[in-house]
Amino acid sequence: MEPKHINLALQGGGAHGAFAWGVLDRLLDEDWLIVDGISGTSAGALNGAAVKAGLALGNSRAGRKAAKKNLAYIWENVSQVSDNRMIRWLSSNMMVPRGLQRWAELFTPAAWLEGMTRVFSPYDYGPLYSNPLLPILKSMPHPVFWGEAGPRLFINATNVRTGRIRVFTGTEATCEAVTASACLPTLFRAVEIDDAKTGRREAYWDGGYSGNPALYPLFAPALPRDIVIVNINPMMREALPKTPAEIQDRINEVSFNSSLLRELRAINFVKKLWAEQRINDRQMKNPLIHMIMDDVLMNDLNARSKLLPNPQMLERMRNAGQAAADAFLSEHADDLNNQDTVDLPALFS
Repeated sequence: MEPKHINLALQGGGAHGAFAWGVLDRLLDEDWLIVDGISGTSAGALNGAAVKAGLALGNSRAGRKAAKKNLAYIWENVSQVSDNRMIRWLSSNMMVPRGLQRWAELFTPAAWLEGMTRVFSPYDYGPLYSNPLLPILKSMPHPVFWGEAGPRLFINATNVRTGRIRVFTGTEATCEAVTASACLPTLFRAVEIDDAKTGRREAYWDGGYSGNPALYPLFAPALPRDIVIVNINPMMREALPKTPAEIQDRINEVSFNSSLLRELRAINFVKKLWAEQRINDRQMKNPLIHMIMDDVLMNDLNARSKLLPNPQMLERMRNAGQAAADAFLSEHADDLNNQDTVDLPALFS
């Protein structure tokens, strides 16, 4: 097949980010598929950094192999992080009858962890505190992802002081920027990074609060029109949440999808203007939007499982991601660089 250029937009979602690991692993098998830009948030930033560092070696078999190796290394190490290891083990082995599910929700390891975050702050650890993601990033087999080589990488974080999104790219897309993008404030201390524009040291939290992921950096003229979004948070849940845990989980999903939906609504508006031939300025892009997702799988999980990266769940997520990417390529490979595969008007009807 002739080469096709795309951008990747990688959502965050904690341990559910292993789904994107599987998607990326499958996409990297296709040497005709060229990734020019990556926008990632939280787990999406981790995945994006791994792919960028590998492809910095070139869009070759060696570069793709390096990217795959980086992805595997990150997720294998995330599953072995010592923080809350016993909680993850208990979660993977706790079987609860459906009739007792609501009561059991109060005593699950995830509920216990959530309760602890309401009492203790990451700042209570004192000198014993460390961010477990930082050494994983620095020890990747191919660790350099802040150079000019390879796809352009955009890492999204939320400025604690202003509440606005901050997009790190180029030499600013460092290991610290990735940990800032993945900084859930109830679990990690804010990541502080010097800002040359403001001349002050700014603190950052998880990028999902302001852009999950941000699409607008991918509108740059030098980048292709196609944006392939790898969805982690389910767009739809048919069942009405009724228990406290279900309600909180859905609030989490809606909140972390809201920024993406706002950008997609804006894109849909621009597309409508294009269709009506009301845009004369050809410098404005008409992006082509695609999504790779598995809402059936994500509906079978809950938001709390994002905090519990046991190896069995990560393997399940990776396999599902590979299958979803394979299905997308089988059905839509010819559509890339030609037309949308997401019906945006139907999404907002």
